[in-house]
Amino acid sequence: MSLKAENITKIYGNQKALDAVSFTIKTGEIVGFLGPNGAGKSTMMKIMTGFISQNSGDVFVNNLNTKSNIKEIKQQIGYLPEHNPLYLDMFVKEYLNFVAKLYSVENYKDKVVDIIRQTGLSSEQNKKIGALSKGFRQRTGLAAALIHNPDVLILDEPTTGLDPNQIIEIRNLIKTVGKEKTVMLSTHIMQEVEAVCDRVIIINNGQIIADKPVTEISKLTESKKQSVLTEFAEELNEKIFDQLSENISFRKVKPKSFIFESDTEEDIRPEIFRFAVNQKLTLLTLQLKEQNLEDIFRTLTQ
Repeated sequence: MSLKAENITKIYGNQKALDAVSFTIKTGEIVGFLGPNGAGKSTMMKIMTGFISQNSGDVFVNNLNTKSNIKEIKQQIGYLPEHNPLYLDMFVKEYLNFVAKLYSVENYKDKVVDIIRQTGLSSEQNKKIGALSKGFRQRTGLAAALIHNPDVLILDEPTTGLDPNQIIEIRNLIKTVGKEKTVMLSTHIMQEVEAVCDRVIIINNGQIIADKPVTEISKLTESKKQSVLTEFAEELNEKIFDQLSENISFRKVKPKSFIFESDTEEDIRPEIFRFAVNQKLTLLTLQLKEQNLEDIFRTLTQ
């Protein structure tokens, strides 16, 4: 089971939405597909699921080319689009039975009961979809994407509109199904990528600018700037920091909190600590800030 894109280019009028995009996702991988709005994420996903066609390049799902095998491929893909299309006048269970029959799922009634349980829809299964909250509509769309047990799962913003508890439940579900499937998901929530994904692909202006395992993504930026978060017990006049070395800059983040930054490789925390002792200041926090995925994303896409 795999998902492969080779030199995918898509042009809308004079705008090149995708420019020779290539990547491969293997079985058991959960890959986060990141990018600013308008970067080409949803366009790429629609091409991979056969909803729109590319101008050039090829997409392969389990070694089948979407140009000649799209009907068979759609049987192997579960897709949750960004704008979740649902029949609002149907009941949840009725809708999932309908989708299961479209895919010719064997013993579909038992499968619907199981998928309702997995996606936490038991309390809502006899309600009309139009009466559901946005979070439960999202769950219904995810259930429809999973109902036929696809080899490949493509999820465009899967946790949109969910509350914190629902987000954790859906993340756990994605991690569970991702052990046996090929999963590609787009999101703007960086913590979601760090919590769920094995690998990150970042796209910007229609081109892939990064493709790394989550554990190695920090190596993409070469900035050696240190950031140290401090909190003092009292509010301070900022002029007091003139006594620090010239290579240390600072900015206030709260009345008693500051972030000190430096481009030097030497740890600046000892100097800040000595400064606080000499000035008879009570230092409550002295924490070196690690660069997270959000920082890296901003650096690469700005």
